[in-house]
Amino acid sequence: MTNRISSAVGQIAESATLAVDSKAKAMKAEGQDVIGFGAGEPDFATPAHIVNAATAACQETKYHRYSPAGGLPELKEALVTKTSRDSQVELEPAQFLVTNGGKQAVFNTMMTLLDPGDEVILPAPYWTTYPESIRMFGGVPVEVFAGADQGFRVTVEQLDAAKTDRTKALVFVSPSNPTGAVYSEDEIAAIGAWAVDNGVWIITDEIYEHLVYGDKSHYSIAALVPEVMDRCVILNGVAKTYAMTGWRVGWMAGPLDVIKAATNMQSHATSNVCNVAQVAAITAVEGGLDDVGLMREAFDERRVTIHRMLNEIDGISCLEPEGAFYAFPSLEGLVGREIAGREIQSTLDLATLVLEEAKVAFVPGEAFGAPGYARFSFALGMDDLMDGVSRVGELVNN
Repeated sequence: MTNRISSAVGQIAESATLAVDSKAKAMKAEGQDVIGFGAGEPDFATPAHIVNAATAACQETKYHRYSPAGGLPELKEALVTKTSRDSQVELEPAQFLVTNGGKQAVFNTMMTLLDPGDEVILPAPYWTTYPESIRMFGGVPVEVFAGADQGFRVTVEQLDAAKTDRTKALVFVSPSNPTGAVYSEDEIAAIGAWAVDNGVWIITDEIYEHLVYGDKSHYSIAALVPEVMDRCVILNGVAKTYAMTGWRVGWMAGPLDVIKAATNMQSHATSNVCNVAQVAAITAVEGGLDDVGLMREAFDERRVTIHRMLNEIDGISCLEPEGAFYAFPSLEGLVGREIAGREIQSTLDLATLVLEEAKVAFVPGEAFGAPGYARFSFALGMDDLMDGVSRVGELVNN
């Protein structure tokens, strides 16, 4: 008897981050007082000038029609300028493919680059979508773990030890989801040089590029090591920088042959991204960074607060987040303890207990290849943030 579901799709795990967020929202809808740390999206409204541009675009008949599958030409031109400004990487419009959000950019990239059996080095902790997209197209994720003791940053020595004759690519993310880690200029340059020397593709996700704090800075690996660009795909989007998660506009940028192949594939899969959303994205990337500056100030205040409060809870240890909007504490001091009359065997157990008893939702580290840890998004209001962390502390310390 044949399987009803294909093996490629059947092996995919549900997005743990979306599952936690959905459960928290469902409990809220039932009237429960739930505080959610699960969502990976800014809690701010999309800036008004972007919304106004989209509203105007709705009235233009040309945007009611199909447009080029790879993206509006004017958006591609804007992305050339934006990438030069923000990443110091010089590209041409034909090197961009506009996608339905960052996730489609990830899937397009894996589909275009990977053959069955190709290995992809995946630093852990990782965003939950990366391993699923690799496996979907027959690739093999090779996890390389970097814990809090090394600031959640992998080393060249670790990459070298993980490389085999089947290694095709490395996924590189800085600032990191889920850890908030930011690699230094020297670390990025060393990893880029390693990739060039070993003929390894780099898939670099730069969607949190503008969310860095303190004395940390974002550097594009393609700017520090220009030689990588022949085997490099840059992933990005408007979701995080401009509070546009629901608009679904991302992009991939890379060598012409890769982008052409991915565009051909997308022409059959989805055709063009919503034209109105693309016009909004043009306005976003052309409009400067004042709004993200205001958001970053708010995130920075929350970052400092959640870092302090988590470390005040007995059994929790948290590095200070350097980028993005996530804290990634170790909860290993709570595993093995009895809390609220239940023996805690894992951070998955703990997340379930905390949601049931304290009405606080966070994503356990198992979802990110990091048992013993957890991700707390601080993209929520300060009052909810403080209340939520206080509830966790009261539960585990009583």
